[in-house]
Amino acid sequence: MQASALAQISLPGLVILGVLAVMSVLGATVFFAKLVQFARARVGRPGTAETALLAWHQDRGNEALQTLEQARGLRAQVVRGALSTLATAPDGVEQAQSGAMQQASDGLEQLGRNMRGLEAVVQAAPMLGLLGTVVGMIEAFGKLAASSGAADPAQLAGGIWTALLTTAVGLAIAVLFYLASLWLDGRIARERHLLEQAIGHIVLTQKARMSQHRTAAPWRGSGFTGADPRSGLGSPAPQPGTGS
Repeated sequence: MQASALAQISLPGLVILGVLAVMSVLGATVFFAKLVQFARARVGRPGTAETALLAWHQDRGNEALQTLEQARGLRAQVVRGALSTLATAPDGVEQAQSGAMQQASDGLEQLGRNMRGLEAVVQAAPMLGLLGTVVGMIEAFGKLAASSGAADPAQLAGGIWTALLTTAVGLAIAVLFYLASLWLDGRIARERHLLEQAIGHIVLTQKARMSQHRTAAPWRGSGFTGADPRSGLGSPAPQPGTGS
């Protein structure tokens, strides 16, 4: 039964079905490769980065860095880079932020790499199915035109079968990989949001600490050694009970 059905498909229809099969294999390869890559990068999964951020928020910077020392994943690497910069230069908030943003951008670019392969399958599969429809109808009407008198339905079945089968296969492949592409894009968007949230948390926490330090010690960093800060000459501050 299946052999007779396949025998009714013309050679151009078989070629189109073969191309669709190759495209589906390529799309599946890209999809599973992205799954492995996302698992290694711990995309969308809570882990050591969140633990380190909690320790950092509680002013336990050394513990946060130790937590991230052997950590894997994109977020852990970005957080470790930012915290390491701030541990070396507590006032270098802008430098830590720019470095973390650049590292996050590079990591997200790697996560999105080869996604165009899935998009190509999604766009090309229906077009190939439509091409199979046109080829099948051309074959059917060619046999109809070549027949003398009443057309035999059996002669038209091969062309119609080719037209319907290639269209159905092309649409099925396109829908399947379209959903897969949406799911992968959603995970990348979620990871981008988590990275921005982590970087923002580090920057705001460090700025709040710097503001608290300035409030607690307003003359910190001005070279104050007991001289009256109102005096430009650095003369000793007047003592209580002494004259001016």
